[in-house]
Amino acid sequence: MRRHGIRALAGRRFRPCTTDSRHDLPIASNLLKQQFSAALPNTVWLADLTYPPTGEGWLYLAAVLDLATRKIVGWSMRDHMRTELTSAALMMATQRQRPAAGLICHSDRGSQYAAEAYRKQLVGMKAIPSMSRTGWGS
Repeated sequence: MRRHGIRALAGRRFRPCTTDSRHDLPIASNLLKQQFSAALPNTVWLADLTYPPTGEGWLYLAAVLDLATRKIVGWSMRDHMRTELTSAALMMATQRQRPAAGLICHSDRGSQYAAEAYRKQLVGMKAIPSMSRTGWGS
């Protein structure tokens, strides 16, 4: 292995920061109440974050899914998990889909989704925020 420059992979010591739902920011009501279906496109969007490991570190990915079509309508990637990440995904979805007023945007209670900038973005597009309750099956 030494002669060919091959080394074993070392275990990762760093764990990514996860969604922070313990904050003092406003929490929206859960309008979906476990009813994960929509009859028409651009009436209910779901937003979430994930963070796959890469060779260069963690990649933070925010996505917006249309509940009726089950298609990703907006996404954003960054090397951090600040509000800019989720706002960029929502902006892409809005620019691509041009939803009518009254769209429900459902997410978890993470600080990125409860942040003032994200909430103002929802107000600007006349969307209605919705957030899951804490715990399993939210």
